[in-house]
Amino acid sequence: MLPLLIALQFLTSLPIHLPTMPTPQQQGRSLLHYPLVGLLLGALLWLAAILLAGAPPLLQAALLLTLWVALTGALHLDGLADSADAWLGGFGDRDRTLAIMKDPRSGPVAVVVLVLLLLLKFAALLALLQAQQYVVLLLVPVLGRAALLALFLTTAYVRPDGLGQALAVHLPRPWARSVLAAVALGCLPFGMAGLVALLMAAATFLVARRAMLRRLGGTSGDTAGALLEPVECAVLVGLALQLGR
Repeated sequence: MLPLLIALQFLTSLPIHLPTMPTPQQQGRSLLHYPLVGLLLGALLWLAAILLAGAPPLLQAALLLTLWVALTGALHLDGLADSADAWLGGFGDRDRTLAIMKDPRSGPVAVVVLVLLLLLKFAALLALLQAQQYVVLLLVPVLGRAALLALFLTTAYVRPDGLGQALAVHLPRPWARSVLAAVALGCLPFGMAGLVALLMAAATFLVARRAMLRRLGGTSGDTAGALLEPVECAVLVGLALQLGR
């Protein structure tokens, strides 16, 4: 139970209080619960969508996206902003890129990236809600957090003293593979929507991971957080584009 509480406390803004200080092993096991946290977030968004069913579509999409960001405390948006600034300002240099990520200030590149990403999410969410494709509210958060699990499973952590070091070192790898397999199989009952969502998530993960390896030789806390946002955005956009086919 404690690893699940750790995952909930880290990935959401829900008022979670840990009964005791977690051990590194418990922190590593918390990664296994990331997709489950995504499922909980998706269920809350689905419930909110039902309650807002009578609202104008534009307002419904805006309120759901606002709730989405609020439930996560904008944690991953912050990682995306830091990574965007670092990728441009680092000029291809690994050490400079990592140093810029530590700067809490956001430059114009970060602002532009966040605005564009939220705009794409909003537009895709609006299209999907108008088509009454509420299932995406479950699929997207699960796949986004499964991508984080896959990243720590397959990619070295480049900051020895970083917060993610304990996660990377103590992740139970056989269990992680089983969880990822369960997530993939869980998408299949949703038919074409589930398959498109899975393919978009996998493609975005592979592109982002390759960029991390080429620039950093692995991942950091910021780039891990940044990964979730493009994965969620790509799945939303992919599913929205599929509506017209």
